[in-house]
Amino acid sequence: MTAIIHVVDDDALFRKGVARLLRACGYQVAVYESGDGLLAHPPEGAPGCILLDLRMAGLGGLELQDRLAAIGHALPIVFLTGHGDIPASVRAIKAGAEDFLSKPVPKETLLGAIERAVVRCEKAQVDRRRLDGLRALVATLTPREHEVFKLVVRGRLNKQIAYELGTAERTVKAHRHCIMQKLQVRSVAEAVSMAEHLGVLTDAGAHDNK
Repeated sequence: MTAIIHVVDDDALFRKGVARLLRACGYQVAVYESGDGLLAHPPEGAPGCILLDLRMAGLGGLELQDRLAAIGHALPIVFLTGHGDIPASVRAIKAGAEDFLSKPVPKETLLGAIERAVVRCEKAQVDRRRLDGLRALVATLTPREHEVFKLVVRGRLNKQIAYELGTAERTVKAHRHCIMQKLQVRSVAEAVSMAEHLGVLTDAGAHDNK
């Protein structure tokens, strides 16, 4: 899927020029003359990034960054500014911006920052799809299987699990067999890896310390 670069800048000449450059480099481009314009139709689906002016009429770049974060929008942001604003750059980077560049920006610098942002976005989307897939598998477990799963990945033996849950060891063995099939794993190590990615071990550990 071709990445889409969302250019948010109130300078019409800059929007036109950078859009021409990015299209020549193989990107799709969407342009907005204000932060409010992008916020009215937040980008969805395709990988990409937001090329965002710091100071604009209406909603400024930092305010737009905050608004997007509040609605859970995850596209990386590359800030551009015509002002040497160090406090703003620190705030933007701390809030998760990919980069903070000063205008006029060399073409190579701009394209490098955009490429890094797109790569990070693509990786995040792959990771998110993987997590969604793992969550879907775990959601197929029954409540009892989920209890057994949490104990298995913490290294409990069948007899220990049976004692903790007040059931027979053979019942635990049956649950383990069903769990491995439903989660599509071939070993406890794979189940542990899945639990780590989903934060199951952290949740269990917190419960254990109560």
